Amino acid sequence: QSVYLLGADRLGRDLLSRMIMGTRIYMSIGLAGVLLSLILGIFLGGISGYYGGALDQFIQRMIDFLRSIPSIPLWMGLAAAMPLSWPPETVYFAITVILSLIGWTSLARVVRGRFLSLREEDFVTAARLEGASNQRIIFYHMLPAFTSHIIASVTLAIPSMILSETSLSFLGLGLREPVVSWGVLLQDAQDIRSIATAPWLLIPALAVVVSVLALNFLGDGLRDAADPYAR
Repeated sequence: QSVYLLGADRLGRDLLSRMIMGTRIYMSIGLAGVLLSLILGIFLGGISGYYGGALDQFIQRMIDFLRSIPSIPLWMGLAAAMPLSWPPETVYFAITVILSLIGWTSLARVVRGRFLSLREEDFVTAARLEGASNQRIIFYHMLPAFTSHIIASVTLAIPSMILSETSLSFLGLGLREPVVSWGVLLQDAQDIRSIATAPWLLIPALAVVVSVLALNFLGDGLRDAADPYAR
């Protein structure tokens, strides 16, 4: 006789094994999305902070525009634009790209501020006087000066990316069956009657809370280790 340690869903499937399978999607969306956001944030934020002028104004106004768009209506519109005939893997890739295109703005602001403060430092001026190219100054002199800060920022950005995917899937706007993610598992807990008769359906929500808290604590620790005096 089968034993379900965390109970079963409405179709009699083991909830624990589905949560373990959903962890792969749950964490990979956060890591892949943050990686794309990291590339966009460093590239556009670095250009904005290093060159300044009209280019800086254009990038900052673009960031202001993206940050002013309401998240839920935007997600609903993007989800409606995805064809229902797409396979789940394509929907997964599209959600990752969309979340990355929206989530790079905060990191770009951080990178821009650091570049604005570093471009007038003596070591940057010395590299410029030695004839170093702009690309070498950016990637070999300025970026390594706050790599630890970028690592901490990325670690803190992973939970928000994960929560975005969970929210989308819970509302039925993101991943769908047969793909298994924690947001998809929480769709069974939308009905109050289902929760009353099977309260273990809320266990994926507890897993989301624990993992997000753990990642936030990790990000705080990395930030304090990178700059112990910034308190």
